[in-house]
Amino acid sequence: MKELEKVYNPKLVEDKIYQRWLEKKYFHAEIDKSKKPFSIVMPPPNITGQLHMGHALDNTLQDILTRYKRMQGYAALWIPGTDHAAIATEVKIIEAMRKEEGLTKEDIGREAFLERAWEWKEKYAGRITEQLKKLGVSCDWDRQRFTMDEGCSNAVKEVFVNLYNKGLIYRGQRIISWCPSCLTALSDAEVEFEEQEGSLWHIKYPIKDSNEYIVVATTRPETMIGDSGVCVAPDDERYTHLIGKTCILPLVGREIPIFADSYVEKEFGTGAVKMTPAHDPNDYEVGQRHNLEVIKILTDDAHMADNTGKYAGMDRYEARKAIVKDLQDQGYLVKTEKYAHNVGTCYRCHNTIEPMVSNQWFVKMEPLAKPAIEAVKNGDTKFIPERFDKIYFHWMENIKDWCISRQIWWGHRIPAWYCDDCGEIIVSKEAPCECPKCHSKKLRQDEDTLDTWFSSALWPFSTMGWPDKDSEDLKFFYPTDTLVTGYDIIFFWVARMMFSGLEHMGEVPFKNVLIHGIVRDANGVKMSKSLGNGIDPLEVIDQYGADALRFTLATGSSAGNDTRYSEEKVKASRNFANKLWNAARFILMNIDGEIAAGLPEKLEQEDKWIISAFNRTAKAATENLDNFDTGLAAQKAYDFIWDDFCDKYIEIAKTRLNGTDEEAKNNVRRVLVYVMSGALKLLHPVMPFITEEIYTALPNSGESIMISDWPNYREELNFEKEENSLNRIFALAKEIRALRAQLGAHPTNKTHLIIETEYTDDFERGLVFVEKFAFAKETVITTKFEGDASQYSQIVVEGARAFIPTGDLIDREKEIARLNKELAAVEKDIRIISGKLNNRGFLSKAPRNVVEGERTKLAGALDKKEKILASLAALG
Repeated sequence: MKELEKVYNPKLVEDKIYQRWLEKKYFHAEIDKSKKPFSIVMPPPNITGQLHMGHALDNTLQDILTRYKRMQGYAALWIPGTDHAAIATEVKIIEAMRKEEGLTKEDIGREAFLERAWEWKEKYAGRITEQLKKLGVSCDWDRQRFTMDEGCSNAVKEVFVNLYNKGLIYRGQRIISWCPSCLTALSDAEVEFEEQEGSLWHIKYPIKDSNEYIVVATTRPETMIGDSGVCVAPDDERYTHLIGKTCILPLVGREIPIFADSYVEKEFGTGAVKMTPAHDPNDYEVGQRHNLEVIKILTDDAHMADNTGKYAGMDRYEARKAIVKDLQDQGYLVKTEKYAHNVGTCYRCHNTIEPMVSNQWFVKMEPLAKPAIEAVKNGDTKFIPERFDKIYFHWMENIKDWCISRQIWWGHRIPAWYCDDCGEIIVSKEAPCECPKCHSKKLRQDEDTLDTWFSSALWPFSTMGWPDKDSEDLKFFYPTDTLVTGYDIIFFWVARMMFSGLEHMGEVPFKNVLIHGIVRDANGVKMSKSLGNGIDPLEVIDQYGADALRFTLATGSSAGNDTRYSEEKVKASRNFANKLWNAARFILMNIDGEIAAGLPEKLEQEDKWIISAFNRTAKAATENLDNFDTGLAAQKAYDFIWDDFCDKYIEIAKTRLNGTDEEAKNNVRRVLVYVMSGALKLLHPVMPFITEEIYTALPNSGESIMISDWPNYREELNFEKEENSLNRIFALAKEIRALRAQLGAHPTNKTHLIIETEYTDDFERGLVFVEKFAFAKETVITTKFEGDASQYSQIVVEGARAFIPTGDLIDREKEIARLNKELAAVEKDIRIISGKLNNRGFLSKAPRNVVEGERTKLAGALDKKEKILASLAALG
């Protein structure tokens, strides 16, 4: 039996334990037909990044579920991996080349650039893996994958070719979202909208051969150079006489048609809409219906194109100013209004995107989305919480074709080749030797790569060996059980995995989707580098240990909701770990030699109480975990260990441990070990390191808690009578202690106590516990109180009423004087702090953290005042 150090030091324990787990292959899942499979795929973190609090929360939740199922006897597989993160990685490498060598990617060419990208991957992909290990994740590292490894790349080619042959992937000219900074197309899901203050310019378009004009309003006057029509509502009487006529495009002189389409709402703006099909998605759709010319007037980097006359070469915003000035100078500008509107920005670089007509590759989404919608509606896949299926449905039911081509080099290159002689497009998993149409050997592969999410969408089955249909992993572990992810990527990733799984596997990729929120700081603000409020989980682990961080994240989160992180919470979790450690040391110090396994035959009232309480806690925690309430399960274990086991049972056990009856001593030791062992198992999925270290030190424990059995509820250990009996006593003692604390009574000042109760037998049998926990002496238990109630402080709980002589507790007059003095001081503090917070100058000039600090102080002072007033009221 090993000894535990005097003080728990995570740094001395965690790495050593993790290494032992790896060596013992505890994380490795075998295909065992005698067990039920349970599988999870890790949302692959980007190779560009490092562990942040969102990763820590996400992986803690996955690890809790995996460890729980493993202990329940499932063949539990958790597949880890990393994502190549196409745009994000390319941008990082380009930036490093520019800073360190003054080079662009074009300077070194595609092949040399890709060599650097793979070097980057080798250098940084391992970093986040090592960081995840510090967190204690129990994923199967033997099955670690990368979205561009050989197997995943084969899956990508297989899917692309299959969808192309079915007519579900096509190449065509469409309006797409273009990032002029990243220089690539974006899918709709990669565009983030933010409200920006702008202007609405009203511009006169003269009617040809007339003194009339039609007024249009636009937030992007620079795009008017590409206008090819003006559209009005068919039933707008203001403009019916102009339908079929033409107007002259200001500054350009081009004649463009005026036409009607139901797209226009006559109540909005002027009721006349300028049409720029090359640079607006709605205009493009309308333009297709009316055969409008598509005139592209912006370059890829958002400068004015050569066909824009004097504005050619200008940046889009520079051109906007020049065009507005020219409109004003030439009398075309009617008015300018301030206007707040939603503007699309790139999810990576956050620059404003440009809708732009372009030749791109697309996935036809409608036929793929329908089965994915039905799968959630009929319950094949369930969202937890259920409300998130609304986000899923909204996106899937309004989905547009998915633009999957990206104008970057790092990623899965599109498996399409073009024949330079006949123009044939060849889509193939292998590079073709010649054109199948004209037999020319002049073939060139498409330069573009696929959207990162194209490969991520295949993750649940590509990681298990698909497209090899004979893969044993695929047969046994697919579909996966639970996907754990944040609500921010439901449409980015979850939706795409759903339709991909159904299309290529014929089954949903997961049965449950557990949605969690984001991690915010203590003030509720989203953590980010730019705000300076981001916390490095590794620094927290280094200071407090992985278990403390994991417990904080688990208990602070509930499905679908954001969680607030604070160092105070982590300190409290660290204190809990210390409490658990000290309890274990106490137990081990009181064991001399071997003890028999299991529970003794003879159980005292308090033994039955703690065993029954543990039995009930095990049942509740199991139900919580089965319902994905990981935070509640952790809290139940915490409450039982801290309140019932440490603060009550261990204190009670000391009486027998210090006695002379060897049988009684041995029996209580066995109960202590039994309950501690079970409690550690309940806590293990959340706090794996400390539970392992303590568990392996206990007698009769086995080689690792990881491969021990999860505690199941046992009806024969349900001692309801004893549990209820002692719970009444503890409830009364708790209220008595609260009153003593409120009145400032010292713990050594034991008081007389009269208990009026119908449960006299229970209280008499538990008299020793009453006096121990209520700091009482000479206790009288009766069915009816006969004294003068005005001379006693009274406490009422269910089934009992307690009377304490007021004079036993404190000197009443002195205590009233002391409390009044404290009340005056706290009221002064409240006036000073309130004065600051009501001062507009202070609120506008003081740093945000200072203002929040004052608000915290005020809340504390008000709380203190409330408690003082309650104490004075209690004294009468």
